[in-house]
Amino acid sequence: MGQLVFDFDARPSVAVLPAATVPGHVPRSRRDRGRRAFLSGQAAEEMVARHYEGRGVAVLARRWRGTGGEVDLVLRAPDTYVFCEVKRAATHDLALQRLRDGQVQRICHAASEYIGLTPEGQLAPVRFDVATVDAIGSVTILEAAFGLF
Repeated sequence: MGQLVFDFDARPSVAVLPAATVPGHVPRSRRDRGRRAFLSGQAAEEMVARHYEGRGVAVLARRWRGTGGEVDLVLRAPDTYVFCEVKRAATHDLALQRLRDGQVQRICHAASEYIGLTPEGQLAPVRFDVATVDAIGSVTILEAAFGLF
């Protein structure tokens, strides 16, 4: 009969995969940055909503999502529905640079869908604003901004 031999010094062979190859794994720093960006965006939207409310404009919806896209703030001025995209960056200029043509188109599609749900329908007066928030929390609103791009 054969003899059974144990080698206690041998290391078990275990394959260690780099974290990046594990499905669903997000590096901690990237996850943290994403969380900070999300919270920062929410805070910027809150500041802009308060700014509008201080001017007598009612907030109807936040982050309204239709099949065509999402609108950060849907507001109602006395005679106009206002669709506002909020951008936050270190400066107002950098925030404006973050608005892309494709995003403008998705906002317009979502706004059209939202307006279709209102009593006035597609005849409702609308305006598209862009609000920027800088690093110190200063809010600037560009009314009817989509015509500027």
